[in-house]
Amino acid sequence: MIPRTLFNEDHEAFRQTVRRFFETEIAPFHEKWEEQQHIDRTLWNKAGELGLLCATMPEQYGGADVDRLYSVVLMEEQARAGDSASGFSLHSDIVANYINNFGSEEQKQAWLPRMATGDVVGAIAMTEPGTGSDLQSIKTTARLDGDEYVLNGSKIFITNGYLCDMAVVVARTGDPSQGAQSISLLIVEADRAGFTKGKPLKKVGMRGQDTCELFFDNVRVPKGNLLGMEGMGFIMLMKELAWERMMIAVMCASGAEYALATTVNYVKQRKAFGKPVAAFQNTRFKLAEMRSEIQIARVFVDRCLEQVLKNELSVEAACAAKYWVSDLLSKVVDECVQLHGGYGFMLEYPIARAYIDTRANRIYGGTNEIMKELISRSI
Repeated sequence: MIPRTLFNEDHEAFRQTVRRFFETEIAPFHEKWEEQQHIDRTLWNKAGELGLLCATMPEQYGGADVDRLYSVVLMEEQARAGDSASGFSLHSDIVANYINNFGSEEQKQAWLPRMATGDVVGAIAMTEPGTGSDLQSIKTTARLDGDEYVLNGSKIFITNGYLCDMAVVVARTGDPSQGAQSISLLIVEADRAGFTKGKPLKKVGMRGQDTCELFFDNVRVPKGNLLGMEGMGFIMLMKELAWERMMIAVMCASGAEYALATTVNYVKQRKAFGKPVAAFQNTRFKLAEMRSEIQIARVFVDRCLEQVLKNELSVEAACAAKYWVSDLLSKVVDECVQLHGGYGFMLEYPIARAYIDTRANRIYGGTNEIMKELISRSI
């Protein structure tokens, strides 16, 4: 309804490359990814060769030094392809950002170029079995012993965890009574003694995405692997969480567009009582409602992205985008399943996969209830 003005010709040229990659390398193998519970490791290198990883990083660290709209293009095309398996965005736009924004020159040189080529897969290890969204209550500890930290604890629901070569781990380095001021971030290589990975977790949806538990049993980590300053971890996490939540909003907006498009195509072809399902007033009204609400979401998300480019996006706006658009996606997908009738419950149809894959958006990145709590604090 309302033309988008965010992207230029270079963004759209990049979009064509990304679209071909998802259509040829990801989408046809959906069932394979679900069976093995992760994508093939070689896909990371293929994505790196095409410049799809860490594109926003500076050129001296292997990136293309482009704006975040290139990341937005990748996320939109992932949603358009119905891909719930790849973890490229978390790798490039969360893990890499922590290292680029807070790491030393040595850390940037050591990790970012290899992340850009796909030779290193990155993960961020925040959530623990007993803490959920409450990062201030983490139990994982990193005790300084000479020139090394001794890391103990566990993490759960870690995207890219099973294939990761490195994880940025949130750990408590100080007195627990100090709360957020005792939290730090450590770069931990996956091949360190005592660092083990659980089997990929059996999830309701997103079954092709690499998600597992990580365990740390007296893992010795050099002091030089501390990211930023000790005790500053919580502040660093808060600075990056707004962008992480916008990433979810971006994918949900595109996911809703994808769900509607597949449903429009279906109801125009499917017949009931001698005429297309699209000919019934209920169907037309449902489609009109969804198209309108998706457009409203799109305008808000694009406006937020304009503020992202100016470094002006507020925490509240990011929270609002994350919770409202993820709620909308669930609503849209549910309506689209209903319009498919019985076939909407068959997994060979994209809408059925979307029904189980998109539900997690209201949980990760901070639950939508937490989003409302954060927004309410500014009122």
